[in-house]
Amino acid sequence: MGLFGKKKKEQTCSCGGACTASAAENADAAVKVLGSGCAKCNELEQATREALAELGMDTTIAHVTDFAQIAAYGVMTTPALVVDGKVVSYGKVLSKDQVKALIEQARGAK
Repeated sequence: MGLFGKKKKEQTCSCGGACTASAAENADAAVKVLGSGCAKCNELEQATREALAELGMDTTIAHVTDFAQIAAYGVMTTPALVVDGKVVSYGKVLSKDQVKALIEQARGAK
């Protein structure tokens, strides 16, 4: 009978089980760069690393390249920057100083 079938496996991430193990690890990162891995996305990631270093923050940066995960944030134009789960910028490469300002603003709003 169908009533006593196998239990569904509990999911540990919000992607519905479509992500890889590395994507599940990235779910805990406080700062994320969303993008395909192109030159602009890598430039934003570098500016973010420099901004965090100047702010003295030892924060993990995840680079999310899976388009399903990117779309889950409501982002359709990359590169995008996510701080503490909130999209703070999308569609443009930010300078180090712009990233610093956005991180300070996002962290100060908590």
